[in-house]
Amino acid sequence: MFNHHDISRDACMLHGPLRQHGYDWWWHSFTAQDAETGADKPFFIEFFLCNPALAEDEPVLGQLPANQAAGKRPSYLMVKAGTWGEEHAQLHRFFAWKDVTLRGEAPYRIEAADCLACETALRGSISISPEEAAAHPEWMCDAGELSWDLTLNKQIAFNVGYGASKPLRDAEAFAMYWHAEGMKTAYAGELRFNGRRYTVSPEKSFGYADKNWGRDFTSPWVWLASCDLVSKKTGRRLENSAFDIGGGRPKIYFVPLDRRLLGVCYYEGREYDFNFSHLWLDVKTAFSFEEEEDLVHWRVRQENLHAVMETEIFCRKREMLLVNYEAPDGSKKHKRLWNGGSGWGTVRLYDKEKDGLTLVDELEAGHVGCEYGEYDL
Repeated sequence: MFNHHDISRDACMLHGPLRQHGYDWWWHSFTAQDAETGADKPFFIEFFLCNPALAEDEPVLGQLPANQAAGKRPSYLMVKAGTWGEEHAQLHRFFAWKDVTLRGEAPYRIEAADCLACETALRGSISISPEEAAAHPEWMCDAGELSWDLTLNKQIAFNVGYGASKPLRDAEAFAMYWHAEGMKTAYAGELRFNGRRYTVSPEKSFGYADKNWGRDFTSPWVWLASCDLVSKKTGRRLENSAFDIGGGRPKIYFVPLDRRLLGVCYYEGREYDFNFSHLWLDVKTAFSFEEEEDLVHWRVRQENLHAVMETEIFCRKREMLLVNYEAPDGSKKHKRLWNGGSGWGTVRLYDKEKDGLTLVDELEAGHVGCEYGEYDL
């Protein structure tokens, strides 16, 4: 059963070796409405922790040439927030560890200045002037102003399970871990972005919340998720459904596996599980990504002993970001990591029968969170 909530896996995982060579982040994405026009606008907020054992009095930024020359690896809390769409931006605010209050055990809680993240709330602000963004390429961000005050209710979980059930013991086994406590999450509250006010309501937020941690990032890097699903079979919106696909090329004890994805669909209470680590399901996956002139395009086919899920997603390049992260070793490996929140497409679910496949439903997916990036290993 993957829809198993476990906030202990949302706790901070930077213990042992990961304290000096590791990252841990909590990701949140959702849709808001312009307070004047009612138009949808997708946003994201992330709290990214890196190498606490290497803390100094100021944030240590890995892309700063002086730090690279001195062999210093990054160490900070980065509050990352922004928006997708025609007017898109990624904004970064860095804190030294001495300025961070962290409750590492469950339920987690992170505070720094006016920024807060926990299981049920998000608050904070970032303000970057054009002059600051131009003068500080090591910040890896755009210019803009964003503030937020939100509550969240994580309703459907994707508990990956494998490799992360005992994080202290196997912290070095996998390069990257994943837990989605809220692959369907209801958000409420408001934001201000560049002087405009946006409201967030639970029924129209189409929200998502997960976390990743480890010592390195996967390549290729794949993520597709949505809880804005409409059944083509009935024409009705599915209120108790979500899908989530992630992974790419996981590493176990520094050895990369073949291209693998973790994928699930929660279909009105029924679980379709395509987690490759569940060996008893005999999961097979094929996926592709194409960068076209105006669009990016994902195709994923996942199969287990009992079912098949075929997912096809599109997103407009002009509404996406090339999102920036640096790894705990200070390298910036992903230089073309497409990241969006306004994808759309279809998910087809089939049951395997003795005489072939039976279509369960074809789902129209909107407000799809989507990511793809790859670098030479």
